[in-house]
Amino acid sequence: MTSHVLGDTRVLTSRSLRHILRSPDTIITTAVTPVALMLLFVYVFGGAINTGTGGSYVNYMLPGILLITIASGVAYTAYRLFLDLQGGIFERFQSMPIARSSVLWAHVLTSLAANLVSVAVVVGVALLMGFRTGASPAAWLAATGILVLFTLALTWIAVIAGLSAKSVDGASAFSYPLIFLPFISSAFVPTGSMPGPVAWFAQNQPVTSIVNTIRALFAQEPVSTDIWITLAWLVSILAIAYAFAISIYRRKIS
Repeated sequence: MTSHVLGDTRVLTSRSLRHILRSPDTIITTAVTPVALMLLFVYVFGGAINTGTGGSYVNYMLPGILLITIASGVAYTAYRLFLDLQGGIFERFQSMPIARSSVLWAHVLTSLAANLVSVAVVVGVALLMGFRTGASPAAWLAATGILVLFTLALTWIAVIAGLSAKSVDGASAFSYPLIFLPFISSAFVPTGSMPGPVAWFAQNQPVTSIVNTIRALFAQEPVSTDIWITLAWLVSILAIAYAFAISIYRRKIS
């Protein structure tokens, strides 16, 4: 049974990846906004922002930009899922001897692959802009693992949106709050510089702990308790989103 599910997921993932390869503008457009934000914040606002770290501003804000990149990219998952649902693809799959869960996992794994490519593009641009890190391979692996978990968590939220939306615009609209969330966190400025209620929200929302963890890994600094808070947030969001997505999917195809 497990090999059957894995085999079906592999075939359907290959199908989805071929669509991405035929339309690479998905990855390009996903990376354009984060790169534009990096250019804006580093070369226009960066000189006026005091982070209190004494380091390069591009080093400070890159973790937040990476999260924005992923939040932008997962919107395409909801969009593609909605189109498959409206185009009758799901009904065709139901008539075939394939594992039902493999349909959703194919979209999720495609999202993961596409978003990792977009993240790599953004990191490459950041290196050209002066981003430098002495992080060890283990630190890079840990940062990548966090970004993978973040992508999976957001992608399953995207699956919920794609299955529940009534229109194409509605399918991707869910991503707007996710893209905005890093701006009310420690991604661009220290939370201590914000007004009281805003600072409280920024300090206690998941993006801040994720950003702080990745930033510490890149800077070769202790991650303290931030990494455990990050993992708790991501695993909880992933589990809840997955459960809701599977429940909605079963109702859709029943």
